[in-house]
Amino acid sequence: MSMPPLLSQHIVRRPQRIALLQHIAEQGSITRAAKSAGLSYKAAWDAIDELNNLAHKPLVERAVGGKGGGGARLSSEGQRVLRLYQKLQVLQAQVLEAAEDASDLDLLGRLMLRTSARNQLHGTVVAIQAQGRNDLIRLELAEGIGLDAQITHDSTLHLQLQTGTEVVALIKAGWLELLGHDQSATPGHNVLRGTLEAILDAEDGPSEVRISLPNGPTLCALAEPLHLRGHGLAVGQTVKVQCSPSNVLIGTPL
Repeated sequence: MSMPPLLSQHIVRRPQRIALLQHIAEQGSITRAAKSAGLSYKAAWDAIDELNNLAHKPLVERAVGGKGGGGARLSSEGQRVLRLYQKLQVLQAQVLEAAEDASDLDLLGRLMLRTSARNQLHGTVVAIQAQGRNDLIRLELAEGIGLDAQITHDSTLHLQLQTGTEVVALIKAGWLELLGHDQSATPGHNVLRGTLEAILDAEDGPSEVRISLPNGPTLCALAEPLHLRGHGLAVGQTVKVQCSPSNVLIGTPL
């Protein structure tokens, strides 16, 4: 089975996060792996969520609440990706030796941009529906989960989107609305169902809420503590989040 193109590019552009796989394999704990990698516990979780979301199959299997902040181990797919990363490290050293000038690497770094969107989900285009100057792009995520993105027709052409194109759907945490059990979804919005995995309270401002979708992907949303308490939303419950298709951005490999 080949690796998703977007994950393989992520390995090249975000080596410090892929290196976290090595620490997890060695330490067997997210807390200890984060310390070894020089990351905060939260940053390590964010990295794991991002990697799992971009892969066809989860790379890291977690057991929340275990000794040392939760046990963790690499899945068979994670072990395969780690072996690939180790091979790429050797190739990277060869590239550095072959570079004609240090500025060449700086140029490549500027051309490969990162994104501030917390939610990065790997998907495949399954349909494109024209809507005037816009297109409604239907994506299929892991386990057949559907997601709609509304972009301009010019963007569809620029990204060279067609049925079968692999993409990353980008959704900022603030664009996801966590619905109470008594709330109905807005017509035309995406509705994703999952399990409320964690609520990380902030000293000032909304809480960060993590929602596990079926078979791996994890979403990060923001919600006011008053909203959570008012609707009786708690860890372990099945919940719904919604977002407008116009708030789903699409990225493709360079």
